Amino acid sequence: MKKSEKSAVIEQLKVQIAETPYLYITDSAELSVEEISNFRRKCFEQNIQVKVAKNTLVKKALESLEGDHYEELYPFLVGPTTLLFTDTANAPAKIIKEFRKKHDKPLLKVAYIESSLYEGDDQVETLVNLKSKEELIGDVIALLQSPAKNVISALKSSGGKLAGIVKTLSEREN
Repeated sequence: MKKSEKSAVIEQLKVQIAETPYLYITDSAELSVEEISNFRRKCFEQNIQVKVAKNTLVKKALESLEGDHYEELYPFLVGPTTLLFTDTANAPAKIIKEFRKKHDKPLLKVAYIESSLYEGDDQVETLVNLKSKEELIGDVIALLQSPAKNVISALKSSGGKLAGIVKTLSEREN
């Protein structure tokens, strides 16, 4: 690979890392071409970008990013590396978990989510259970609506009771 090609790959990786909030670093070596194609297809369907690059180029891309602290990822850039870029924190973990029902890999080396590291393959289950931003917003809205629904329900039922009492009292007087 020529120096200009390396520079282009580094720049492309730098842009992807900077623009994508969640990064997974995995090991998908030893998967057959058919298996890796199936994995890529599943990722594509979930809007996850898959990139295979040399560790030295990934490290240079991480080093060139200012303000972010990606140096914690450097120890994981050994051996075969596949990068997964996504806008949904738990989507790659769900795909990895589902894919691993039939295959031994990919193995999770590390996931970088909201400046936190999830190290090791044993973290896949934890990552699967993470809620996405949209799910959290939905939960908050549901919690906020719950008291209002209870008040409205109470007012409706109380109004019916009150009308029933008034009707009963008016019938007694006659």
